[in-house]
Amino acid sequence: MLYLNQDIGIDLGTANVLVHLRGKGIVMREPSVVAIDLVTKRVKVIGEKAREMLGRTPVNIVAVRPMTDGVIADYTVTQKMLEYIFHKICGGKRIFKPRVLLSVPSDVTSVQKRAIRQAALGAGARIALTIEEPMAAAIGAGLPISSPGGNMVVDIGGGTTDIAVLSLDGIVLSRSLPVGGIKLDDNIIRHVKNTYNLSIGDRTAEQIKIAIGSATPLDNEVTLEIRGRDLVSGLPQTVVITSEEVREAMAETIQQIVGRVKSVLEKTPPELASDIIERGIVLTGGGALLRHIDKLISDATCVPTHIADDPISCVAIGVGRALAERRGISEDLIPAV
Repeated sequence: MLYLNQDIGIDLGTANVLVHLRGKGIVMREPSVVAIDLVTKRVKVIGEKAREMLGRTPVNIVAVRPMTDGVIADYTVTQKMLEYIFHKICGGKRIFKPRVLLSVPSDVTSVQKRAIRQAALGAGARIALTIEEPMAAAIGAGLPISSPGGNMVVDIGGGTTDIAVLSLDGIVLSRSLPVGGIKLDDNIIRHVKNTYNLSIGDRTAEQIKIAIGSATPLDNEVTLEIRGRDLVSGLPQTVVITSEEVREAMAETIQQIVGRVKSVLEKTPPELASDIIERGIVLTGGGALLRHIDKLISDATCVPTHIADDPISCVAIGVGRALAERRGISEDLIPAV
């Protein structure tokens, strides 16, 4: 379905891209994967169809993620992906180009921010603006950031984890960590390789994480049968992996996130810290769905920790609301219409 409304909010993540259309809500949710023909240098497919190709392509086709750690890794492919989004949402022939707001990590440099805006303009946007991901996540989660009180949000995405303290529609303190759901998948891949001499792909690792992954011990530990390629014989092999070893494999990365949350709390002004103790920490992003991650952070910080409603969509919802209400967008980033 094509939409005439031209205000588009995009959560351009490392793992997934979500598109929010003013008045319609989230109208698109696709993996940030692009399949390219190496011979013709043309884009074959984008999104879910490209994700299904990961690890399954012939030699002349490669499936890639153009975003790394929340910023552009391949400018040309990112622009092609944005062109695909605009074409799918607004149609091929557009009388009016869309006004676009894109989320970026909190520690993104001005050069990286400019590259994202230029890619959107090159893809067909009339105006391209940016907003920091923790600000968008807080707006999308419905936190009262307009009031003079401390709010803390931890957005655990695919490539980055953004942590911020917000008050009066502004970010008081923020830190970004280049780890997220994809790093947890890499931890599982490395563990399976070192322990079982078994090679598995990104999709299998993600399925393991979702099925039996957790941040703290489960009441009833479980097992999962997985399949991969034996590194010794080169033949397909099946092994059984336990939830305990998956948790241990991810522990170092999870502790990095917890440690950075504690670091931000330690630097938070006392009055805002007292507000956060009362209101609690809010988790957003796909990583917030990891079992017991809220309990682990709460135990480590002694601060109540809650998972937002629909954490995966919080940034996209917040980007859409911010564009409509012009919240969280620096005036120096708004070009003349």
